[in-house]
Amino acid sequence: MVLDNGKRLRIFSGNSNRHLAEEIAAYLGLALGDAFVGRFNNGETQVMIEESVRGADVFIVQPTCEPVNDTIMELLFMVDAVKRASAANITAVIPYYGYARQDRKTRGREPISAKLVANLLTTTGVTRVVTMDLHAGQIQGFFDIPVDHLLGVPILADYFISKGLEDLVVVSPDLGGVTRARQLADRLHCPIAIIEKRRPAPGVAEVMNLIGSVNGKTTIVVDDIVDTAGSLTEGAKALTNYGAKEVYACCTHPVLSPPAVERVANSNIKELVVTNTIPVPDEKRISKIKVLSVAPIFGEAIIRIFGDLSVSKLFDD
Repeated sequence: MVLDNGKRLRIFSGNSNRHLAEEIAAYLGLALGDAFVGRFNNGETQVMIEESVRGADVFIVQPTCEPVNDTIMELLFMVDAVKRASAANITAVIPYYGYARQDRKTRGREPISAKLVANLLTTTGVTRVVTMDLHAGQIQGFFDIPVDHLLGVPILADYFISKGLEDLVVVSPDLGGVTRARQLADRLHCPIAIIEKRRPAPGVAEVMNLIGSVNGKTTIVVDDIVDTAGSLTEGAKALTNYGAKEVYACCTHPVLSPPAVERVANSNIKELVVTNTIPVPDEKRISKIKVLSVAPIFGEAIIRIFGDLSVSKLFDD
């Protein structure tokens, strides 16, 4: 893609979610840039950019999902390669930002890993970051460069609107997710409820109370991440106990660490709707899991960034 002022746009991808990168490139009417991202025999990451990027605006698509450390190193090496090849601007397109849940110190002598990753990206040469549904919004402040924080809620809302569900209540799985639940509820024109829970141990959640009414209603539990699905399935069970007619669930980032898929399959959740910010392999695509593509929204964001237009306008009702 070339603008009237002569600016060139090139899109490259690491190995973490190449299919999404191809979808984004196709949306823009482009082919992915020619690059090799692999390993030397000793396990070190090898990156070779096989085409000129001199003076170009380069977008590198690389969610930092599992294996997190490998995908981060791939991204850093790709950034360094295009920087040394004289790219004009380097945008890291990170649909899922790894280490986002390590955004503060919860006990003594802990790192703030989300901040360290931000420092690494900036120091390496990234000039802008595009991401989606950060676990903690304040992570944007960890960067000294522009961050475009995209929202997954519009994609999820459009899907549920298309299903024509009635008597809806959107449920936040905890007090910290109320803003996200309200954003979805506003688009679906329905009330919200909040699950109050406590965590007696890491990875263990106990439902203590429900704020709001779900009796006889179709409920949609919304979260940013589903990891092991323990909290999600326990919350879904509690909603049924409180009289919910049906339980749907949705999230932006399907981490789906074991035994998440098994838990969802054996739960009372009718459907779990996720996006492809993280690749969902075939063995995890059970009948209860629906995957939506974020390629159009990232494609539109890239068009706006490249053309010096407003990104926030994407989310205006």
